[in-house]
Amino acid sequence: MHVRLLNPNTSLPMTDAVLAAARAVARPDTVLTASHSSGAPATVETHVDEVFGAAGVLAQVEQGERDGVDGYVVACFGDTGLPAARERARGPVVGMTEAALQTAALLAHRFTVITMPPRTIAMTDRVVASLGLGHRCVVRAVDVAVEEIETGAGPAFDAFAREARHALVADGAEAIVLGCAGLTDLVSGLGDALGVPVVDGVAAATTAVEGLLAQGLTTSRANTWAVPTGSPTTSEVWA
Repeated sequence: MHVRLLNPNTSLPMTDAVLAAARAVARPDTVLTASHSSGAPATVETHVDEVFGAAGVLAQVEQGERDGVDGYVVACFGDTGLPAARERARGPVVGMTEAALQTAALLAHRFTVITMPPRTIAMTDRVVASLGLGHRCVVRAVDVAVEEIETGAGPAFDAFAREARHALVADGAEAIVLGCAGLTDLVSGLGDALGVPVVDGVAAATTAVEGLLAQGLTTSRANTWAVPTGSPTTSEVWA
């Protein structure tokens, strides 16, 4: 199977980081590739960023369909462009946020997402609400810019560990979800320090796509994500 990771921003280091995270958990026979947007923001931290990032995700899916990709991971917390990608792709498309939340729900009754920076809380709140997990999940944030982790998440460890320890007490959290792509390096250390499961969305989404493909399952076309007819492609709009 061929799984492609879609980065809604233009950062090559971030694209490399999410590909490495996926490779760490993928089956040996899974072909993994990754792509990133062109003409989009360097990071997705605002609603304006999301609009351009979503268009970039759609363009990447259209290219993936030409390349014969079997399934996709949207590698951005907030699942930028996910609904449109599902309509356009033949195979399953899984967002790293929904995968992380659903994984955490299998491991713990209560859990906390720690995202970054604070203004992106609303993007995570949207996914939490859509999955009906608001009664089990709290969303927090650390004041770290996404661009600060492009060359490695190590410097962000103390900020995440401090917020996570607070979540264990104040939220009654029994697991922690890392709310940004490119944070895989923190999983092991945080897990050891906190003594609770720590979930990385890229890893969770990668294995979810593999599982769907192994079962021969893809997106339902019955109604909501039916293949659009008459809609232009991104190449037609941007030609």
